[in-house]
Amino acid sequence: MRVERLPGIEQVDEATWRALEPPNFPFFDFEFLRALERSGSIGDATGWSPVYLVCKDDIGRVLGALCLYLKTDSYGEYIFDWEWARAYQRHGLTYYPKLVAAVPFTPATGPKLLVHGPDAGRAAVTRALLDAAQRLGDERRVSSSHALFLPEEELDEFAERGFAVRHSLQFHWRNRGYDAFSDYLDALTSKRRRQVARERRQLAGEGLEIERLTGEALSPEHAAIMYRFYLGTLDRKWGMPYLTEGFFAEVFRTMRDRILLVLARDGAGRPVAGALNFFKGQTLYGRYWGATEGRRNLHFELCYYQAIEFAIERRLALFEAGAQGEHKLARGFLPSLTYSAHALHHPGFRRAIERYIAEEKELIAEDMAEYARSDPYKR
Repeated sequence: MRVERLPGIEQVDEATWRALEPPNFPFFDFEFLRALERSGSIGDATGWSPVYLVCKDDIGRVLGALCLYLKTDSYGEYIFDWEWARAYQRHGLTYYPKLVAAVPFTPATGPKLLVHGPDAGRAAVTRALLDAAQRLGDERRVSSSHALFLPEEELDEFAERGFAVRHSLQFHWRNRGYDAFSDYLDALTSKRRRQVARERRQLAGEGLEIERLTGEALSPEHAAIMYRFYLGTLDRKWGMPYLTEGFFAEVFRTMRDRILLVLARDGAGRPVAGALNFFKGQTLYGRYWGATEGRRNLHFELCYYQAIEFAIERRLALFEAGAQGEHKLARGFLPSLTYSAHALHHPGFRRAIERYIAEEKELIAEDMAEYARSDPYKR
């Protein structure tokens, strides 16, 4: 068993990588990683330098992989450690580079240790991958190693390596076996049911045409439209455009079977708003939204209600609508813990940050308890 370091996904045989792709997580699909690289959205000049660790047996068969990035900043991670970096700087220490296992610009929970084959060999493969990651970090003299948006079943594998597990909070919608959108409404308390119905009714009076597009219905024109919406949202929020137009063009060309675009047009047929989602297996992920003009409740309709209808029609089990968003609670998205793992090499900072993480967990637990008192569903 050996582990190779590869600087690009196209250096891995595509058919071989397919065997490693998670069944419910599209963001480690070959096409998604290739789109990030080809479009220049990641690479040395972006602060995200990929290093794919690929584990093979003695005859060259791929057994597993770990997607790592050498980071020279903390942009595009959604698990915030800027204060940690500033504390290092105040003490005359260097926080960057650091090593991160994540999907760039994607706050979605999914496996990081991609293993092919029977479960009996998983322990050996993950050990080889994590050993190789540690050697890489040592060679590059990183300050720390991080794994972001880990699934719960991988936490022990990182904790056993001395990583501190950090909690964060998102709001997720789960399908409770609904056959129609009306079943979802019926499951809500009367107050929340009336709210959702009122928001949809008010938007219906705006004279917009809303369509859900996927598969062959998607075109290069839709990619260009969504990129403009993406830029518009960032401009209004003083954000940084991580993704290039080429990325949108590439995924709309190669991943159209895993994309849901919710598009609103005005009476003249002009696009006024859009929401981009990815889906695979049993899970739907809301990613980007934008609008050229403000319409009451348009965001809720495109980003939440249309996606929930799609999830019910396709019998998808989970809808992750993105980071943060306390307003999602009233619309049926329940608070859910998300996890990350962090190993800092400086002994003093390691102890201080582990204490911080422990205190942060207590605060998040209090938030979870408070949200539970505002459960939008009938008891």
